[in-house]
Amino acid sequence: MDTDELAVLIREVRSEIGHEDTEVRIAEAIFNGERDELLIVAPDRSDKSIIIGKGGWVVGRLRERLGIRRIHVESEIDLLMRRERVKFALERLAELRGSFRVLSLLEKPLRKRLEYPVGLDFLTESDSAPQHPIKEPDTAVALSGGTDSSFSLIAAVNLGLKPAAFTADPGTIVLPGHVRRAVDELTASLGVRHEYISMDFSEFQRAALEGRFHPCGRCSSMIEEVIMEQIKNEGIDTVIFGDLLSTGYGSLQVTDGILRVNLPALFAASKQELKSAVSPYGLRAASGFGCPLLGEVHRRYPHMRRYSIQRVLRETRAGVLEPGEALELVWSICGSRRTN
Repeated sequence: MDTDELAVLIREVRSEIGHEDTEVRIAEAIFNGERDELLIVAPDRSDKSIIIGKGGWVVGRLRERLGIRRIHVESEIDLLMRRERVKFALERLAELRGSFRVLSLLEKPLRKRLEYPVGLDFLTESDSAPQHPIKEPDTAVALSGGTDSSFSLIAAVNLGLKPAAFTADPGTIVLPGHVRRAVDELTASLGVRHEYISMDFSEFQRAALEGRFHPCGRCSSMIEEVIMEQIKNEGIDTVIFGDLLSTGYGSLQVTDGILRVNLPALFAASKQELKSAVSPYGLRAASGFGCPLLGEVHRRYPHMRRYSIQRVLRETRAGVLEPGEALELVWSICGSRRTN
């Protein structure tokens, strides 16, 4: 079926479910037979909305009519940006080629991403997991227990790396019990060596709860510092973080002879793609924004919420979060739930 035939079918579906008749524009349609899924590329986001329909009803009925497993609808504008970021990452990889072993394992999946820039399941799907813990790691993964870092660890294993995972542990006010359990279960299922690194957050916690500063930026810096110190002591030359924002050239950085790979950013990933990619592992995405410490700071000092909202908007501007996802996070920051 070519794009014109597909556009006619979408108009028929819209009519069947009571949507208004309107012109349907499709820039490209790519069927992935291996995954039994169709990628529909709309010229812009407004065209994407027409194809998806209110509540996703149009694309859902279209999938039934075509008898395929999954349909993705993306705007050409968004895919152009994603592909350009992957191209920049490939250029940076070429600059560093030969310096670190991990780089030789990244080019092929990056080119696959360039060819079909929707979905990252191919980085997390594996028919077999290691039966014994990896004893001699060649890569470290900073594992916080969230979706981004969990994806990074799973992908590292499936890329053929030998990762060790390190989790900074400042106490339950930052690393609550359910997150620890998720970390323990994931590393055990992957057969990955894992260590908690204890941190004294008492002074930091006291200052944050006194309202001296918004804790997120300083907390991230302190955690990164202890992770980097640990891998230096281990003699590991590559560390993977779950950073989503440092895309393109920024996704591969070398400092003091250590390669930092911001893996989700390397593949220009979105939050939705990461959630989908890790879903087979039973990982539960956080229902709100931030840790218990941040929640208490928000409660005591409502003006601090604006800085958390700014962090959400930063990811939205970068295309990491969809507007709907961002709205849910903003509601959670404000201590409310959307009711309509």
